Amino acid sequence: MWKYILKRLLSLIPVIAGAILIVYIIMNIAPGDPARMALGDEASEYAIHEWREARGLNDPLLVRYFRYLFGVFRGDFGYSYGRGQAPVFGQIMELFPNTVYLAMVSTLITILLSFPLGIFAALKQNTWFDGVSMFVALIGVSMPTFWLAYLLLIWFSLGTGWFPSFGADTLRSVVLPAVSLGFGSMAGMARTTRSSMLEVVRQDYIRTARAKGISGARVIRKHAIRNSLIPTLTVAGIQIGNLLTGTVVIEQVFAWPGIGRLMVQGILARDFPIVLGCMVLFTLTFAIVNLVVDLAYAYVDPRIRARYS
Repeated sequence: MWKYILKRLLSLIPVIAGAILIVYIIMNIAPGDPARMALGDEASEYAIHEWREARGLNDPLLVRYFRYLFGVFRGDFGYSYGRGQAPVFGQIMELFPNTVYLAMVSTLITILLSFPLGIFAALKQNTWFDGVSMFVALIGVSMPTFWLAYLLLIWFSLGTGWFPSFGADTLRSVVLPAVSLGFGSMAGMARTTRSSMLEVVRQDYIRTARAKGISGARVIRKHAIRNSLIPTLTVAGIQIGNLLTGTVVIEQVFAWPGIGRLMVQGILARDFPIVLGCMVLFTLTFAIVNLVVDLAYAYVDPRIRARYS
């Protein structure tokens, strides 16, 4: 097991290096000069040249890339071009707990709604409950996250005033962003759970258990649900990772103080170190979430646990 975990952690090195390279290339060809953004349009060419030279922006792309890459592996994420040239790592760590908090609440909403909805929809196949639940799931899968966020903002913040429209000051502040972020993931996981559950309840061992006189509720609880979780966990890992990266849009809509909003501000200001630092953290978090999901397979499926052993 520990060999597998170490191997997966080591595989993060080329993943992070590749992600940084892609972001470096995109930011390099994107219009806009960070020196102009930082110094203003009235700055002289000499001042701009000196500003770029002090930050190594006049060096070739690959030189800057490897210099930043070696710095990341040493724990040095550089300094922001704006914001008083503050360390990027400190800015990210200051806002990262807010992003994790939003993603965890969204994940909790997704799990608490999707699993029961998918299981009961499978057990009540071809009934009104199945039809209504899958119709709601279809809407959730099809609806853009930012559009739902604006609808909730208009209805429950501007309309009724039940929830704040921005910020993260109170417990109520997280409700609308979390629901907006988690609704699409909930819909996708509910559909996957239903399909997996329908396949499991038709297996021979389920019919055998019922033939032995075991109650239907116990068969579902002890046998069907656990075996139906295996494909659902795969989707869950992807959806939880999407919840983390999806905060980029939701944090901007609700002015949530997280690294998603920080990343958008960095893109608009051409603040390369901020964008790269947020991207590295998103990549690392997404990979760790998928590693945890893979390890959860071993708990659900004894065959996979035996392979790890």
